[in-house]
Amino acid sequence: MHKILMLGTLLFGTIASAQAAAADTLTVAQLLEYQNIAWIIWGGVLVFFMQAGFALLESGSVRAKNAVNVMMKNYTDMCIGGLAFYLVGFGLMMGTNHSGFVGTDHFMPVNLSNMDWALMFFQMMFAATAVTIASGAMAERVSFIGYAVAACLICLFIYPVFASWVWGGYFGGSGWLAELGFIDFAGSTVVHSIGGWLALAGILVIGPRLGRFAPDGTPRLIAGHNMTLLALGGFILWFGWFGFNAGSTLSITGNIGLIAVNTFIAAVSAVVSYMLIARTMSKAILLSDSVNASLIGLVSITAGCATTTPVFAVVIGAIASVVYILSTQALLKLKIDDVVSAVAVHGFGGAWGTLAAGLFYTGDLFNLSRLGVQALGVGVALAWGLGLGLVMYKLIDLSFGLKASRLHEQRGLDYTEHAELGYPEFQKQMFDAKSLTERHL
Repeated sequence: MHKILMLGTLLFGTIASAQAAAADTLTVAQLLEYQNIAWIIWGGVLVFFMQAGFALLESGSVRAKNAVNVMMKNYTDMCIGGLAFYLVGFGLMMGTNHSGFVGTDHFMPVNLSNMDWALMFFQMMFAATAVTIASGAMAERVSFIGYAVAACLICLFIYPVFASWVWGGYFGGSGWLAELGFIDFAGSTVVHSIGGWLALAGILVIGPRLGRFAPDGTPRLIAGHNMTLLALGGFILWFGWFGFNAGSTLSITGNIGLIAVNTFIAAVSAVVSYMLIARTMSKAILLSDSVNASLIGLVSITAGCATTTPVFAVVIGAIASVVYILSTQALLKLKIDDVVSAVAVHGFGGAWGTLAAGLFYTGDLFNLSRLGVQALGVGVALAWGLGLGLVMYKLIDLSFGLKASRLHEQRGLDYTEHAELGYPEFQKQMFDAKSLTERHL
């Protein structure tokens, strides 16, 4: 009897172990979901790293006396904007959207699935990208507090509402532009043009830097202090862009190989095109313009990276460099001071890329009906981003103050806004060390 009991116990334990092992075995669908979640998170991490690219590029593009200020804006607008997006922006963008205009639920969520949390993380990184575009354009003469308030409002309302028109309705419904067939796979318009038009609004309100234009309107060069940082920032942005575009498949089974190739091809085509144009015009081939050419190529392919072919990616990138040259020259003639050419790269580049996504749609090239929808989306983004941006920045200027004082601009925002110096060994003789110390205590 004792042996029978032992045999029964052993048999029961074996059966229980087998059942537990069976329960722990994942189905193919579950494995695929976990892989997709990992892919989305990895893509989001790459987009997060782009924030470092923006910070380095912008810091290298300004004078040494403003290096800390630019870094501070890039570091904190992500924090302020990320919190605002979690509290309100995610719901406005991705919540149930039966009206086609705005999400109505999932504000400050606390109970989502693993996939939903991954998607939220990915969209947070996109919001951070959109909000930081204005930082470089407005550099060297914008109040830190005014800029911070704007970052909050952009991620709280301006960016997510427009994004809901294109990508909204994740939990039900869809955006009105999406219903029309608007194509913007990874955000040439949703992220980049909106960020570019907001940057344009900001620099229109605060005006140019002191000495940027002569009395007759002739532009004067104000050189950045570190081209190495600028180039490193460009490399990091390019690196992160593969997550930006390929990660937008939200699935590891998507056409991520084609997307990655198109992303790379458009960028290199834009740089080569810029170099040929500069050489033909007997102009210097500048590092700063080469980096910006690669960026406008990346911005331009973002809308159609999943729906075009590498041959047309070459065309999109080549034309993007022309858009960059023409738009930067036009802004200078209008005496609009954009320190890092953010409006040209992101605003105009995003507009061109969105139109190109309609023109070079695989299997249905040059469809004028689709092009009309794309043009409508471009126009709506311009009206929304520039219009609301002008109102927002003007109200901030009247309340908190948006433009730094002339004295602060002359002394440098590192000292006046943050009581820190990016290069103290070279700058400390310009300022009172006792005053700096007191502001830290």
